[in-house]
Amino acid sequence: MRLRLTPRDTSFFDLLAASAAHLVTGANLLAELLGADRPTRKVLAKQMSDAEHLADEATHQIMRRLNQTFVTPFDRDDIYGLASALDDCMDFMEEAADLIVLYKIDELPARVADQVQVLQRSAELTAEAMPRLRSMENLAEYWVEVNRLENQADKSHRKLLAQMFDEITDPILLMKLKEVVEKLEDAADAFEKVANMVETIALKES
Repeated sequence: MRLRLTPRDTSFFDLLAASAAHLVTGANLLAELLGADRPTRKVLAKQMSDAEHLADEATHQIMRRLNQTFVTPFDRDDIYGLASALDDCMDFMEEAADLIVLYKIDELPARVADQVQVLQRSAELTAEAMPRLRSMENLAEYWVEVNRLENQADKSHRKLLAQMFDEITDPILLMKLKEVVEKLEDAADAFEKVANMVETIALKES
């Protein structure tokens, strides 16, 4: 680690960890929503929306802190980018949940659960990794595993699209399902972006 002669505001580490914790809540709610009936889905979608608002507030707290802080623990732009990327993960998951309810999709293809399981694991790994930014140690396994998960999500996404186009004859239902699975894929990509940013930050600070 580089020697620093000026004091740093370390509250950013706690704020980033809090932001990542909301992702675990969001991914788990999304998993619950898949197997729920329509009335329960509405309840879970509301809880998902609440979690998304909390995640937004966590992001705003980081941005406000950035505006108030002269010396940051690592590059100011990297903190901004990381906070925004974490927020994107939640936004895409919340959009997927909202679409399932709005489109009144009764049954989702089985492979959608595979996508959501990847998001759950990615969220857990991200929440575990954020506190380690304090020391910048033991982070390599995190970004390697999230990249592996994203590759797994890509393969699952392609198989799912192929299955849908092969088996679903209703064009309206196909369009609705495709939009949901694309949002789930966007979420997996967003988690990979977070991991890649952490890798870049760690290399800069080493």
